[in-house]
Amino acid sequence: MTTTTVSTINPQRLFVACCIALIVTSMTFAIRAGILTELSVSFNFNNTELGWINGMAFLGFPIAMLFGGFIYNYIGARTLLYLAFACHVLGLLLTISATGFWTLLLSSFFIGFANGSVEAACNPLIADIYHTRKTAMLNKFHVWFPGGIVIGSLVSALMTKLGLGWQLQIAVMLIPTAIYGWMILGQKFPEAANSETSTSTNIKALFTPLFIFMFVCMTMTSISEFGAQQWVGRIFESSDVHPMMILALTAGLMALGRFFAGPLVHAFNPAGVLVMSAVVTTIGLLLLSQASGYMIYVSAAVFALGVTYFWPTMIGFTSEYMPKTGALGMSLIGGAGMFSVSMWNPVIGGWLDQAKKDAIESGVTGDAIELVAGQATLQNLAMIPGVLIVAFGVLFVLRKRFAHK
Repeated sequence: MTTTTVSTINPQRLFVACCIALIVTSMTFAIRAGILTELSVSFNFNNTELGWINGMAFLGFPIAMLFGGFIYNYIGARTLLYLAFACHVLGLLLTISATGFWTLLLSSFFIGFANGSVEAACNPLIADIYHTRKTAMLNKFHVWFPGGIVIGSLVSALMTKLGLGWQLQIAVMLIPTAIYGWMILGQKFPEAANSETSTSTNIKALFTPLFIFMFVCMTMTSISEFGAQQWVGRIFESSDVHPMMILALTAGLMALGRFFAGPLVHAFNPAGVLVMSAVVTTIGLLLLSQASGYMIYVSAAVFALGVTYFWPTMIGFTSEYMPKTGALGMSLIGGAGMFSVSMWNPVIGGWLDQAKKDAIESGVTGDAIELVAGQATLQNLAMIPGVLIVAFGVLFVLRKRFAHK
């Protein structure tokens, strides 16, 4: 970073603004998970239709990351964050005024595009500003994804209990949106002085076995994490526990784990952390698929410990072991994860609909139908991190071949 850049920017303010923008991003996931049932009742949606609406937010995310990754070297983080702010405001307002399936689909896309723009801007910005401790600061940044889910879950649970409708729950997110918009307004942003900024070099670095391998694995780590989280409301709404409290518990444990991630990554190597995460996530999903009553909280805690390090470790691994991919590589890895979730959300919704039908045909009645269907769906999801145990096991065995460059 040049001397003139250091003297004219406020790194701490930019970092805090990035964190608040990520809080908005994760609140959109949490609150949308909390209002799925209300949307289903208000608009007479089935689970598959809810899956398409949810999936559109995840589709907008990778499109924004792909777009942002390719143009980051030319326009920088500031323009991308301005774009994120505009799309957050537009998406939230369109959601509040939605009248049916298609308007909710459109608003979900804009929110997803805003969320992806936040990641596309902030990951490389933070990695460049704090280039001597990028892994630690990226983990501290990503603390606020589960942190925002805790906030969003608690807000949704409280507002639902108070009888406040889904439109008001969406409107609450305009407050942190306005805060991060104000924090970046008129601020100086640093030039990318510590990252590879040649787009042609970035593109060439993508076509390596290691990057392609991590790209594919990212599609599975993200659905392992977000697949359960986005459907927790529908899966456990008929159980003895509050689904938003489950989401808050898992997100709180994830935030705590990410805050202290540095020593763990140092001790076990990123590849070792990924193996451990895959094992614990698989166990957590299998426990959730069998749990009832308050054992659901225990199972959810195990699941949370499993998925805690997936996302930041995948991003950090890309930045540290494949630095020539630059901002583009980080964006594409994140985009691959969210694109996977956009494709899998309707599938998960279909699993729930089919499992519900099977439960009814087998004689299950009352509230137990939704719970049995949800548990069957979680068993299906558990197969995905099961595959990752093998994949990351191979990566761990071969880890010495991937020396830092």
